[in-house]
Amino acid sequence: MRLINDSQYPWFILVPKRPDIREVFQLSETEQQLLQQESSLLAKMLAELYSADKMNIATIGNIVSQLHVHHIVRYKTDIAWPAPVWGKFDAIPYTERQIEKIIVQVKNRLKEQLID
Repeated sequence: MRLINDSQYPWFILVPKRPDIREVFQLSETEQQLLQQESSLLAKMLAELYSADKMNIATIGNIVSQLHVHHIVRYKTDIAWPAPVWGKFDAIPYTERQIEKIIVQVKNRLKEQLID
């Protein structure tokens, strides 16, 4: 999982550990199911953690072809609402301290989700 360094939107990318895979259909059925489960778990956790108005989940891959799934927390008050976030505005990076805090929060919440 990766954090996109844009403080305007909590934005995470889930990357399956499978080399040379560009599309979901290239995964085995079991891997597809696992990706869907992991994506749903992440989306639910992010929606709760950040009190999302909407979760945007997408597998675009036009620039980076390796299969990856974007999970973007959206608010009716965010700068790009209701349009997609891609290419709308320049990123505003997090501070190092903000990144550290986000990583700790997300890891702890995921651990809680997995224990339940």
